[in-house]
Amino acid sequence: MQSFVPAGPVVALLAAVAARVARIAVFVSLGVFLANLAVAFGLVDRIAAVSRYLTGPANLPDEVGTAILTTTASPTAGYGMLADFRESGLLSDRATLVAVTINTFFGFAQHIVTFYAPILVPILGARVGVLYVATRGLVALAITLTGIAAGRVLLSGHGDPAGDWTAGGEGATTDGGTPDAVGEDRPEGRTAAVREAATETIAKVREILPRLAAIYVAVAVLVEYSDALLAAAGAGGASVTNAADGLAGLLGLPGAAVPVVAAFALDTTSGAVVLAPLIESGTFTARTAVATMLVGGIVSFAVTTFKRSIPFQYGIWGREFGSKVVAVNTALKVVWIAVALVVLLV
Repeated sequence: MQSFVPAGPVVALLAAVAARVARIAVFVSLGVFLANLAVAFGLVDRIAAVSRYLTGPANLPDEVGTAILTTTASPTAGYGMLADFRESGLLSDRATLVAVTINTFFGFAQHIVTFYAPILVPILGARVGVLYVATRGLVALAITLTGIAAGRVLLSGHGDPAGDWTAGGEGATTDGGTPDAVGEDRPEGRTAAVREAATETIAKVREILPRLAAIYVAVAVLVEYSDALLAAAGAGGASVTNAADGLAGLLGLPGAAVPVVAAFALDTTSGAVVLAPLIESGTFTARTAVATMLVGGIVSFAVTTFKRSIPFQYGIWGREFGSKVVAVNTALKVVWIAVALVVLLV
């Protein structure tokens, strides 16, 4: 049976993919190296200094400011401190949930240095990348402010021993995943810091690029030859097209948003890579591109919640309390992302 995909265009497509992946490799290597240096030399800690001024309005003990500050350098360590405060009786369940919610923006600030700036912005370009990071930052800030408002209304202060509150917040995670332990064991001395940053950069690039290239090739081929594939699928292909058009129409997004969202469900970085050439070609404006990534982030968050967040939260808090954190984490993120989508698309 003759193939409906000519060999020549496939070779050209793979060459374009290889060139793009090579360019990304250069930017990712440089960005990750600088990010690791920033963590090693304590730059991330300075970003979180303002957190101590948020505990007062939220009626939380001063000690919680230390945990929030720590979250920016190491979300895992920040969670561990809050768990210790809860177990020691310094914080009630309700106060702990408020503190976890307030942590959200500061965990996001950490990921600006370690993921968004060095990886996502170079892939998407300055305009779309900065708009996306700013939008995600505003979502995280809205969740943090929700926690402060909740503490102001629902807590009496000084650990609030009054009882439990059945709502909680979001920890410091990437597109809904498990917090990463970043900057916990900082090397002593500049030479050691540079050496460790280089080692971590090599490991990170080796981890990212093969997966990135494989997913990008698969999705790029599907997007390039989607018409031929759907024609070969017959009626089944037509139903897929109709479903995709319906989803895109409902959100007011281009039909090409569907494969982008699917790529985000597999891997956030790969989803951005798939989207980048569609931005360059004019298929997506900056606003529709960011809206598509937010929808993809919700899908990705749903997947990673079950794969990583639930095991992590249950390990830190136990099944009952961890379930509260996961449930309201999900609710707050979906609600505020929905608000952001309305602002972008209306």
